[in-house]
Amino acid sequence: MASIGQILSRTFFWTYERGTWQYDLAVILILIFVLATPGRWFNEQPQTGVAPYPGEVQHLVVPAAPAGIDTYRVDARLLAPPKQTPALENDLHHALQKTLPVLGNGRFAITKIEAVRDASGTVIAYDVDVRR
Repeated sequence: MASIGQILSRTFFWTYERGTWQYDLAVILILIFVLATPGRWFNEQPQTGVAPYPGEVQHLVVPAAPAGIDTYRVDARLLAPPKQTPALENDLHHALQKTLPVLGNGRFAITKIEAVRDASGTVIAYDVDVRR
């Protein structure tokens, strides 16, 4: 009779011949693991784009802003190269939702987008008015 160490060694290195009950048992255990494992254990998603950091989105205080409107400045490096307005609005919505916990539920609307340019005219950020 084989010792526990030999059994574990043969199982780990998969040395049982096909058709033996040990081989069949190992295959059944693998299938049970694959089919019965909850999907939430493997819920990792690949990172896309540049990873956000807190300085990329700033809350701006605008004294003349109407009630219920908040203005955020979103660094242009957070987004892909400048796009058309609907795609830009969608990207800004996702960037704000991902970066700011207060907007994490996604229940807000972008009312205005203004590009902030440096001295050479390059877009460095966007001022975004948000209605919650």
